Amino acid sequence: MEDKNKKGQNLNQKDSSSFKFDEDAKKRQLNDYMENPAGQYITTDQGVRINDIDNSLKVGERGPTIMEDFIFRERMTRFDHESIPERIVHARGSAAHGYFQPYKSWAEYTKAKFLQDPNIKTPVFVRLSTVIGSRGSADTVRDVRGFATKFYTEDGNYDLVGNNMAPFFIQDGMKFPDLVHALKPEPDNEMPQASAAHDTFWDFASLMPEISHMLMWVLSDRAIPRSFRMMEGFGVHTFRWINKEGKGTFVKLHWRPLLGTHSLVWDEAQKLAGKDPDWLRRDLWEAIEMGDYPEFELCVQLIDEKDEHSFDFDLLDPTKIVPEELVPLQRVGKMVLNRNPDNFFAETEQVAFHPGNVVPGIDVTNDPLLQARLFSYIDTQLNRFHSANFTEIPINRPVVPVHNFHGAGFMKQTINKGKINYTPNSLGGGYPKTAPEEENGYVHYQEKVEGHKIRKRSKSFQDHFSQATLFWNSMSQVEQKHIVKALHFELGKVQSKEVRMRMVNEILNNISHELATKVAMGIGIDPPSSPAASKVKDTAENVKKAVVDKVTPGKSVEDSPALSMERTKKTDSIKSRKVAILIDNGFSYQELMAVKKALTEKGAHPKIVSMYRGMVKSADGQEVEVDKSHITTDSVMYDAIFIPGGKDSVEAMKKQGDVLHFINEAFKHCKPIGALSDGVDLLMSSDIKGVKLAEMGKKGELVNEDGVVTIRDASDLSQFNTAFIEAIGQHRHWMREDKMEVPA
Repeated sequence: MEDKNKKGQNLNQKDSSSFKFDEDAKKRQLNDYMENPAGQYITTDQGVRINDIDNSLKVGERGPTIMEDFIFRERMTRFDHESIPERIVHARGSAAHGYFQPYKSWAEYTKAKFLQDPNIKTPVFVRLSTVIGSRGSADTVRDVRGFATKFYTEDGNYDLVGNNMAPFFIQDGMKFPDLVHALKPEPDNEMPQASAAHDTFWDFASLMPEISHMLMWVLSDRAIPRSFRMMEGFGVHTFRWINKEGKGTFVKLHWRPLLGTHSLVWDEAQKLAGKDPDWLRRDLWEAIEMGDYPEFELCVQLIDEKDEHSFDFDLLDPTKIVPEELVPLQRVGKMVLNRNPDNFFAETEQVAFHPGNVVPGIDVTNDPLLQARLFSYIDTQLNRFHSANFTEIPINRPVVPVHNFHGAGFMKQTINKGKINYTPNSLGGGYPKTAPEEENGYVHYQEKVEGHKIRKRSKSFQDHFSQATLFWNSMSQVEQKHIVKALHFELGKVQSKEVRMRMVNEILNNISHELATKVAMGIGIDPPSSPAASKVKDTAENVKKAVVDKVTPGKSVEDSPALSMERTKKTDSIKSRKVAILIDNGFSYQELMAVKKALTEKGAHPKIVSMYRGMVKSADGQEVEVDKSHITTDSVMYDAIFIPGGKDSVEAMKKQGDVLHFINEAFKHCKPIGALSDGVDLLMSSDIKGVKLAEMGKKGELVNEDGVVTIRDASDLSQFNTAFIEAIGQHRHWMREDKMEVPA
C-alpha cells in the first residue's frame, strides 16, 4: 500500500529537482500557468476545444438561449466571479429615491398594475453609473452610463435595467466577457483606468463589425453628459407588454429628461475629472437637496407583433434601434427623484438589479443579449453578496409580502415560523400556494418556439453598418466634428498601427468615407482611396470581404434628427443651471443684485466667485459673501458667467490670471457670458475674439452675439436679463467653435 501511495504521488507531482530556485526553474514554473498562445485552440476549463465562441446555443437562429449551454454558462460564471466585492461593471454609481406616476391607463397593451391608474404613485429607486471604471474612477470619463430603475410595485419588484445609449456593443451575451476584458485596463499593467483609449479595446473593436453602431454613440457627446439629470435612458432591448387578453406587443422603453439632453465638451470633461471627480454624483445630490428634483418621462415605442419583420433590421438585435420617424414615442408617465439615499453603502452600493425581475404584463424576448443577462445578473449578485439572501436587504426588498419556502443560507433575515417549508402540504392548509392567472399569477407569454439546437445567428443580424451610418448622417456638423476629435483621441492612443489601419479601412470606411478620411488624417494613417464596396459584412470570419445579402429589406430611414442632441427641440428653461458671478471689491451692488434676482426667479443658481472666501465690499459699501474662491472652483463647474460693473472691481480682476482664464475657458467651451457697464472692459482684456461687444459710445445698445450678451448702460436691466436668460437656455453656442481659438 505504501508503494502504491508513493506511485500515486509521483503521478501527480513533479520531480523536486525542477523546483530549484534558479531563473530557469522560475520560468518553467510560470510557463505551467501562462503558456504561449500561438497555435493553441480555445477550450473549456475541462480542456474541451470550443468550435464557436461567438454565439450562444439557441432553439433555432432567432430562438431563446437554452440552459444546457454549458460553454456559455462556464464563460459567464467565470466572468461574473472575477471581481470581489466591487461590481465588475457599473462599479461607480449614484442613486436616488423617487416615484413614478402614469399619465393614463395602458391596459390596452399591458396588465401591469403600476401602469393603470394615474392617481397611483409607485416608489422607485434609480441607480446611475459609469460602466468601465472602478469605484474610485472619475465621473466625467467618456463612457456609457447605466440607467437602472427599480419599481416597487404592488405586484412585486420590476427592474428596468438600461443605459443612456439605445444600442449595445454586441449582439450575443456570449461575447460580453470578451467585450469587457478588452475595455478594462490591460491585464499586464492595469492601465488605463476608465478609458477605452488603448490597444486592446480597439483591436477587439476593429475585428467586431457589430460594434460599429454603438461606437458612434460612445464617440458622440452622449458619452460625456452634463448631468445625470440631463441624460436620456434606454431599455436597450425589445421587450413585450401583455394585456389581460394575452395579446403581446413589442415595446422599446425610453427615459426622457424634462431638462433636455445636454453634454459636456471633451476638454471640460477632462478638466472636471481633476477639479471634481465626483462631478455627476455631486450634481445629482445637490440638486435634490435644493429641491431641483430630476424629472424623466417614460416613453415607449409600441410595435404590433404582425410588424415584427417589417423593418430592414431585426427587432431582436440589441445593436439596432427603431428610428422614431418609423415608430413615434408615446408618453407613458413621469418619474420624479425627490430623496437622496440615507446611506450610500446600504442603498446605492447594495441595490441589486436584474432584467428578469418583471411583473405580470411584462415579459422578455429572445434577444440573445437579453437572454444572457437573465443568467448573468443573478449570478453576479451571488458572487458579490456570497448569498442568495441579498433580496432581503432593505433596498432590494419588495413592498409586498414575500411567501415562499426558500431555505436558510448565509445572511438570512426573514424569520419563517412554523414547521411547514414544503409544498404541497396539508399540515399548513396547503398554503402558500400558487396563484392562478386571474389572481395575477405570473404567466409567461405563450410564444411558439421550434428549431434545431444551433450556435448560429440569423442572417437578419448581419447588417452591421447601416445604423452606424444613420447615426453619423443624423448628427449636426458640430456633433460630427466632435466624433472625429473623439476618434483622434481614442485611436491616437493606440500604439498598433495595424489596429489603427483596420479601424479606418474596415470599420469607419464602411460607416462613412468622409468620417474615415477625416479620422485617418489625425492618427497617422493613409486615408482610404474610395468608399467601401459594401456596408454589410459577414462577422464569422473577422472582417473578411465576403458580401452577404440583406435578409429583411423593410422600412428604414436615411436621417433621424431624434438621434441628434442639437437638432432636437431644447427646453428653454434655465432651472438648476449654475451661473458664476465674477467680482472683486468695488463691484456694482445694484447690477449684481438685479441680475442675481432675475436668475434666481427663473430657477438658476448664481454663485459669487472671487479671489478669496469671505466678504466682498461693493462700491457703495455694501457687502456680499463669496461662495467660491478662485482656487476651489473653475469655469468648467458652471453653465454661464456674469460680470457686473464697478470700476475698481474690474481693474482688480484685469490683473488676476485666474479670472482671465475663467473667461477665456468659458468662451472656448461655448458657454453664455454676460457683462454690464465696466464689466465689458474685462471681456476686452481677455483673449476672446470674433464677437462684437457693447461699445463705450453706444451706452443704450444691447449687443448679443454668439451667446455673449453685453450692454454699457445699466439703468434698465430688463432687456439685458431677458437676453442673458435666453442665452443660458440655449446651453451652448456652438458657432463659437469656428471662431479663433482662445488660449485656455
